[in-house]
Order: sequence, then structure tokens, then C-alpha cells
Amino acid sequence: MVMTILDNPAGVPAPPSGRFSHVAVVDLGDRKLLVLSGQVAVDASGTLAGDGDISAQTAFIMETIRVILAAHGATFGHIINIRTYLTDLSQVGAYAEARRACFSGPMPTSTTVAVSGLFIPGALLEVEVTAVI
Repeated sequence: MVMTILDNPAGVPAPPSGRFSHVAVVDLGDRKLLVLSGQVAVDASGTLAGDGDISAQTAFIMETIRVILAAHGATFGHIINIRTYLTDLSQVGAYAEARRACFSGPMPTSTTVAVSGLFIPGALLEVEVTAVI
């Protein structure tokens, strides 16, 4: 029997008005699939971190992802796919450099898409990941 848990781990800002869960954990028996919602650089008070700075926003988002993964026994090494939505593709190099600092082994599969905007004014990117443990 496949069991799914929807979770909002301690240590990360709660989703606004309970509109979504940060992570779905699917128990596949010998493995677990973690599917994280898209993360933006917003702190617990709803304030955008790193206003105008793609590297700072990336670092904030990656720390949030790290906390969510750790709450379920996973690390960046368990990530198999990363999807990124950027509001300005001219900043993809700075984003890639900041993202690369989080991985020590082979990079996961990846999709990066240009978007006209995100739901938080000033957010330069949103990142979602899938991991298997």
C-alpha cells in the first residue's frame, strides 16, 4: 500500500493561509519519494529576502529546501530533479553558481524556465525539487 504524507516541517515559514503543503512524502516501501512545493525567498514574516539579489535569494531558497529535506532524512544528494522558474534569464549564470554550491556530487536533472512574474513581488526565482531516499 502506498502512503502519502503532506507536511510543513518546523524551521521553514508556514505556507500562507494553509494553501499548500511544503512537501509530499510518498512511501513506496523500500524508498520514499519527496516532492517539494516551489520555494521562494520569503521569511516567516512574509518579507522577501535578498531583494534584487539572485544569489542571496538562491541561498535562502536552498537553505529552506535543505531544512525540508532534513526533516525527512534527506540531503541535496537525494535530489533527482530540480525545476527553476526565473523572472530574468540573464541571471541564470549567477543562479547556477549559487545552486552548484549546494551539490557535491553529480547534478540532478534540471529544468529552468523563464516566467513573466511570480506570486511574490520582487521574487526573482522559485525552485522546486524531487528527491528519493
